Order: sequence, then C-alpha cells, then structure tokens
Amino acid sequence: MRLHAQEWGTGERVAVLVHGIMSDHRTWHELVPVLTGRGYRVLAVDLRGHGVSARGEYEPRLFADDLLETLPHAPEVALGHSLGALALALAVAELQPARAVYSEPAWQLAGAHGSLDPALFTLFKRSSRALAALSRPPHNGEPDERLEKRAAAEQQALDRWDEKTALALSSHRHIDHTPEKALVPSLVQTSDPSMLVSTEMRAELVRRGFEVRTVPDAPHAIHRDRFDAFVESLSGWL
Repeated sequence: MRLHAQEWGTGERVAVLVHGIMSDHRTWHELVPVLTGRGYRVLAVDLRGHGVSARGEYEPRLFADDLLETLPHAPEVALGHSLGALALALAVAELQPARAVYSEPAWQLAGAHGSLDPALFTLFKRSSRALAALSRPPHNGEPDERLEKRAAAEQQALDRWDEKTALALSSHRHIDHTPEKALVPSLVQTSDPSMLVSTEMRAELVRRGFEVRTVPDAPHAIHRDRFDAFVESLSGWL
C-alpha cells in the first residue's frame, strides 16, 4: 500500500520519519524544522490505518512493506517511534538507510515486565476527550495557544485512527521482533523507565551491535513530551 507522506524542505539529504500507533505524521512537527535547518528533505508518513492513509489488513510485515513501497531507497536517516520503529526494523534490510534510529521500539511486547496488550489502546478511542487529555504528560512552560493546537492535532489523529490496528497487533504481541543484529548503524533510544525496553534488553541490544541511549524521566513519546532531551539524545545521528 502506498502511504500518505508529507514532505518538507529541499535539501539533498533525505530523512524519513515513522510515527507510532494512534498518531500520524504531525507528531513530528517540532523535529521537522530541526531537520530542514540541517539541510534535509523530510518525509513523514501516515501508517496504514492512521491519518489519511488507507485502511486494510493489519500486521507488522504489512506496515513494513508499505514503507518500502512509499519511501525512497537509502535515505540518510530513518527514524521510527514505537510501532513505527517496529515497521522500520522489518523494512531496514531493503530500505538501507545510512543510519536508523529506533525510539522506544515496540519489538517485544511480552517481556520481562509482563505483556503489553495493544488492544488496550482501543480505550483511548472510546474515551472522552477530557480523559484523553488527562493521559498526556504536562508540557511545562508551553504557551497555552501552542498546547491547544497540539492537543487538537493529537485528538484529530486519534479520531482518524483505525482501532483495528491495535486489535491486529494484539494477536502478535507474543512474537519477539527484536532484530538479531543491527543491519545498518543503528541507535535505540529509550525512556527511563521504559515499558518496552528493559535494562536486560538494553544490554542485549548493545551485544547485537546497537548503540543504546536512555533519556531519564521521559515518557514513551520522548519526541513529544521531552523534545529538547529527545534531540540532545540524537546527537551525532541526525
């Protein structure tokens, strides 16, 4: 499936961005000017079942195949968050980015901390707007107008999201999708504490050839809720 992709910038270098579940390309709105300012042409997709991309069947391999059908081969950097990091890891052998960044990758949903069932995310779809707003960590010091605009975009992304993606992923949650090795120079960025990347998994990823960097006191969506720390953690990779 060819995905909707938003493009910014005219630089010769290419950066591709892949969002997580329940979101869309707009989640990268703060990162885009950073990348275009560094000479990148930036492409951010809406995964199938998200944003304005089409609906269809849902499983990890299909999310990856869509990236290969949509994105240019061999971008300089490819960055995926959560579900986007899962799709990117499954596509990376053929996509062949010069560098890959996996932020809070959803590779192992049934690990040391128990099983994370994506089906629970359907509760966000059914919850009131007030409850959805309460689920977001505070954005300390962010102007009210900017915060309201961000919240509106997040709510619209949630409204557009097909919750069947979560139900489909639920059936795959006991499959460990952790790559056997880093096929290209690769960074795994984790929050601390992390629901998805345990201390033991971090050590194993290093053994498999990944660089691992941890952002302390950060929630799962590091790029959204701790943006300055997110960018600082990517030093040398962008």
